[in-house]
Amino acid sequence: MSEKNTSVQDLENLKSQFLALKNEIAKVIVGQDMVVEELILSIFCRGHVLLVGVPGLAKTLLVKTISDSLGLNFSRIQFTPDLMPSDIIGAEILDENRNFKFIKGPIFSNVILADEINRTPPKTQAALLEAMQERSVTAAGHHHELDKPFFVLATQNPIEQEGTYPLPEAQLDRFMFNLNVEYPSFSEEVQIVKSTTSNTEVSVNKVLSSEEILKIQDLIRSIPVADNVVEYAVKLVSKTRPENDLATDFVKKYLSWGAGPRASQFLVVAAKAHAAINGKFSPDIEDVQAVALPILRHRVVINYKAEAEGMSIEKMVNSLL
Repeated sequence: MSEKNTSVQDLENLKSQFLALKNEIAKVIVGQDMVVEELILSIFCRGHVLLVGVPGLAKTLLVKTISDSLGLNFSRIQFTPDLMPSDIIGAEILDENRNFKFIKGPIFSNVILADEINRTPPKTQAALLEAMQERSVTAAGHHHELDKPFFVLATQNPIEQEGTYPLPEAQLDRFMFNLNVEYPSFSEEVQIVKSTTSNTEVSVNKVLSSEEILKIQDLIRSIPVADNVVEYAVKLVSKTRPENDLATDFVKKYLSWGAGPRASQFLVVAAKAHAAINGKFSPDIEDVQAVALPILRHRVVINYKAEAEGMSIEKMVNSLL
């Protein structure tokens, strides 16, 4: 079989695996189609996700359902002000023979739900974010590799900010997507209430294995991309920087800080994945535009003038597109 035919088959398999995964998640999660799609994209791209939404929108259930449908190990870490880095990473203890033994923390799992990540001090946040970047941890001078695949899906509550420790921009930058989980529509909420107030139990079937996920991640990276698409992505990111020559007067007026090079990298990789799940062999500019908002949302900082005039980050990004 030729290399071209093999790649065609691989992309067809990827598209069918994506649809099967989405359908399996839909058994439990009502609505939230865009959030589910972007979560799957981030997993295919080896990215981490920040989920922002008010309590009760099934963020935890969504993450657990995804891990079940992927057949992956799942750990939920509830972030609190007294949580220590060792509570996440693990610690060395003396065993009965008076030898030091490393006890692994909940970070040693495939899917990590970092619940309300902004409720823990920066020292503990940094421990998690180091693991996200390096996919390894260091404890008592010893290096420990984390399991593969490895994803962190963190949640934030946008309405209660008292006693929280907002993530600095440099740490937010490590999340590939920032997804807003919205309220369900009326019909969706009726469906949710019906399904959750009865004795009906829905079981989620395993769709992909760890090996298949790793293979998909490698396949996404190997998808070719045209120079003009890469240049469009880099130009789009450059336009968010007020001091850049490409920045419009609109950007200079309302933005105090723009996105860094990691945004350009994520735009291209996510565009590849978006093209693949839609049956395309190479991404185009429309694929970059489709993933731009969740990638840029947490990487640009609006100034006081924008806030005073009711200018949101979403409006800013859409104007750039």
